[in-house]
Amino acid sequence: MASIDEDGNEQDDNEQDGSRRADGQPTGNQVTIGGDATAPVIAGNHIAYIGAQHGSTVNVLVEGERPRPRRRERVELPPRRQSAPVGRAADLASIEAALQNGRTVQLWGPAGVGKSALLRHAARTLGAGPNGKLFLDAAGREPEDLAQDIFEACHETHGYAPSHTELRHLMAGMEVTVYVDNADYTEEQLRKVMDAAPDATFVFAGRANSLLGSDSRAHRVQGIDRLAAMLLLASELGRPLDESGEQDIATALWETASGTPLLLLRAAAVARLDPSGESVLPRPGAVRELLPPLFDRLDGSSLRALHLLATFGDAELAPVHIGALSETPDPASLCEELARLGLAQETELGYRVATDVIPALRQREGLVPYSLERLCAYFAEWAARPTTQASQVSDQARAFEVLAELAERSGRDDLAVRLVRAASPALARSLRFGVWGRLLDRGLPAAQRDGDRQSEAYFTHERGIRNILTGNRTLAAVLLVQAGVLWRQLGDTQGAEAASAAQQYVPQQAPPPDTGAGPDASAQGDASTPTDVSGSPTGADATPGPDAGSSGPDPTPVQNTDPSGFDPTSVPDVSGSVAPDPTSVQDVSSAVPDPTSLQNATAPGTGMPVDPGPAASSATGAPPPGLAETGTTLTGGGTAAGGGVASAGAAVVLKVAAVIAAVAIGAVAIQQNQDSSDPADSAPDVTVTTPGLGIDNDGPTDAVPAEPEPDPTGLAGRWLDSEGSGFEFVEAGPGSYTAQLACGDTVTAEPTGSGDTYTFTAPGYDAADGSCGDVLGEITTTITIAPDGDTAEATREMTSTVADGVTCTCTPYTLTRVP
Repeated sequence: MASIDEDGNEQDDNEQDGSRRADGQPTGNQVTIGGDATAPVIAGNHIAYIGAQHGSTVNVLVEGERPRPRRRERVELPPRRQSAPVGRAADLASIEAALQNGRTVQLWGPAGVGKSALLRHAARTLGAGPNGKLFLDAAGREPEDLAQDIFEACHETHGYAPSHTELRHLMAGMEVTVYVDNADYTEEQLRKVMDAAPDATFVFAGRANSLLGSDSRAHRVQGIDRLAAMLLLASELGRPLDESGEQDIATALWETASGTPLLLLRAAAVARLDPSGESVLPRPGAVRELLPPLFDRLDGSSLRALHLLATFGDAELAPVHIGALSETPDPASLCEELARLGLAQETELGYRVATDVIPALRQREGLVPYSLERLCAYFAEWAARPTTQASQVSDQARAFEVLAELAERSGRDDLAVRLVRAASPALARSLRFGVWGRLLDRGLPAAQRDGDRQSEAYFTHERGIRNILTGNRTLAAVLLVQAGVLWRQLGDTQGAEAASAAQQYVPQQAPPPDTGAGPDASAQGDASTPTDVSGSPTGADATPGPDAGSSGPDPTPVQNTDPSGFDPTSVPDVSGSVAPDPTSVQDVSSAVPDPTSLQNATAPGTGMPVDPGPAASSATGAPPPGLAETGTTLTGGGTAAGGGVASAGAAVVLKVAAVIAAVAIGAVAIQQNQDSSDPADSAPDVTVTTPGLGIDNDGPTDAVPAEPEPDPTGLAGRWLDSEGSGFEFVEAGPGSYTAQLACGDTVTAEPTGSGDTYTFTAPGYDAADGSCGDVLGEITTTITIAPDGDTAEATREMTSTVADGVTCTCTPYTLTRVP
């Protein structure tokens, strides 16, 4: 069985104390990864065996392996039972009327106005669709993860995430009503969720009115009226309001609070907890300053629990974790009272702090910061227990994110790596690929700064596997080649073989430019150390590792799927940071905080202080990993917290188009601004222009098999764009089409579910010199066929970039079908 030490490094259980990491630093306390760490999951056309030690493996499904999810006859997943909100009869009637007309509803309004209470009440009391109803919380969840939640609620299935097209087929005809709280998505993201269940009816609740169109009904949730406010105050006080003057005070409170239920709830709580026992309502002018007196009325256990929730910001915590970390005996009852006081919010999984509590609690003196090391150790150990289910880790994924970011800001990259290593296998097995990607994107730069080469290889490998499972095969190709390089540098044959085997399911690499150096170029330098296109060494450090000429483990993969004989050890570094220009490097220590000076490190989005503890290397007297002594550098424009890798699934740095055959998006012209006044700026402004999609008419015509008589429906057939370039779509399956683009590679256009519209995503690259140069990001193309069937409008959007300053001049254009 494998184990993880306190820095997040994998070790064998028979490794003794005093052993050392691959970078030479001593290991610390270990946390065993239990459970079935290689449980298979199926996503689209692939089956993956998730590994916690040497990375996951993947294969293509064979006939008979694809699961057959069984549709549930009826879905009933209501929210927790709660008391009915007062004064919401008119709002409820408006929602019901819209649902009866088959329209999507979006409840919107500011925090504290009662959106969640109204949505929950509607989910419990209003009628359901023919196949039932369900309630979900979208806080901190990616749209694709929410779509998987809906799929699993409607089907009896295990370990299966269907592709987008297959998901729509499986959900077709499933007429359920879906209530989604905290759906703070863009309109595009909301429609992505709706497309996943085309026959469902949705009710969203969020802060903004983002859903437009005649098929939706936006309903603004406002404060309650005066009569409802009187009833709310009387209910919370447990007695009628005194007519001698208390009703006048209550009316003034209602007016000052603009009918906001949360503020009225707190006013009643201050009166109810009055130490004198008189339960006097506060003066109206203090209605927005009620938090300090509420804090004064809390006992020690309640204040500790509230402080813990504030430390985790917008993450929700299950009561079991609240009790264990705040050392409170009955956390469920305690948090229920905090919610009644208006200090916390009750969720389906637990509790989260009310947003405006955080700045007020930050000003309170005498609060002892929670130990960051203790918090990280607790969750890392919990995630690694054999009894902890993958779904439980997924439920608390936002807490892992908050802690990892807090660890990075505190100069404790070792703790961030440990957390992500512990959570990654479970998140993969949970099939919540969105949050899995966010955690991997955070763990990789942390491992690089910490000098943890083994974790760097693992995170790079897992990002490659994830991109295969989510259909992003081009990025997967880049990442898996890089992972193989890193595994070989570590002498990890098993990891290298897993990365090599997975490469057969991604676009094949092209041979690198002939530099006159063969595979044995290590005699002139470390050929196995990844370099960027400028030839500068990259990676977490510049320490040479095993290469093809070493006497270590055989670096040749068991399954070499590249017939060109291309040496993968020469592939540029795409692990998440741009290689430095030796003439203009900037020390990462200028961006990483000094752990010894951090007494009040704050959680992201919270401002609550924590105790970061000593740096991981302080026991040995070595400098904190990631500082200048390790050899890790960042170029101008890089950040210590991000390491050049954006969060939430952004593309990795892809300076590799010269050595891989990437999928193209037609002719993409790049204009780079070379007039920057800052010589250390490694991310110059870049403009991507997209004059047209397709291949030149003079190019090869037999790359994609042509139908003798193209069917003039859908995308099948030949098309000309507005620049005169031609290309051809061939039907690849129900509703999907393939086309070969400018650089000779193939993309698949999938239906969006909105009219006769199709979309595909592929890299856009530097074509300034007329050829396919470096990949600079990803562009999503959407094609909508006109009613006549012979013309179509195409639009493009740059969905990710490799560095700051990359933009796309994505002008719409027209396609014309060729008879």
